[in-house]
Amino acid sequence: MSSRLRSLENRSIYILREAYAEFDRPAVLWSTGKDSTTVLHLCRKAFFGEVPFPVIHIDTGRKFREMYEFRDRLAREWNLNMIIARNEDALNSGIGPEKGKLACCTALKTQALLKCISEHDFDALILAIRRDEHGVRAKERVYSPRDRNFRWDYRDQPLEVWDYFQRATGEGTHTRVHPILHWRELDVWEFIKNEQIPVNPLYFARNGKRYRSLGCEPCTSPIESNAATIDEIIEELKRTKTAERAGRAQDKEKAFMMMKLRALGYM
Repeated sequence: MSSRLRSLENRSIYILREAYAEFDRPAVLWSTGKDSTTVLHLCRKAFFGEVPFPVIHIDTGRKFREMYEFRDRLAREWNLNMIIARNEDALNSGIGPEKGKLACCTALKTQALLKCISEHDFDALILAIRRDEHGVRAKERVYSPRDRNFRWDYRDQPLEVWDYFQRATGEGTHTRVHPILHWRELDVWEFIKNEQIPVNPLYFARNGKRYRSLGCEPCTSPIESNAATIDEIIEELKRTKTAERAGRAQDKEKAFMMMKLRALGYM
């Protein structure tokens, strides 16, 4: 492993162990994408082969078939304590992206997560976001508090000095913990190669296209690519100038919409 990857891994494991010691009822979110699967792998390295947190999957009912298959297989192989969170009322009402992307993401993702947190009384959520993914995410801290109404006040966040992460969780609130916030997309793929971490087959090119970022099927488009192996993906990333989430519909909206989604609790 390169010295850069070792340094990234050490800091992430430190953050995970701090969160485990600091919070009473943490959980980790898993979308089945490359980043959140990498975080699960880091949890297993940090805690001697086990993921000691409940693992939450937000099921919108509109994910790719390959994502569900990958989730179920890896959950068995890694013995994950899975919680499937769904907003059944919204699904039964027929809500979808045609009703508006903000309304759809809020109902099927944010409200499903809010209900899950309330039911299980989690005080911390471990998420696999990175600062380089989106300008809004670049404003995050490693410990990022959410208020009673699930809102994120990006203008008032705790200071982080010398890797001291300030817990700001009170009754009815929770803290988002971001152990790979300091990673880049290229770092994730190089780490996946080094550690031989399982990844969803949708990332690999078929018929000249592959998915670079995974979300709900109606709102996610593939990119032009012939990268069919991890090595080829790494080489492609070294050359590309296209944004990672260019294929995600919500990221094509105006920046204020993504800010609004994040403020309301979106991942």
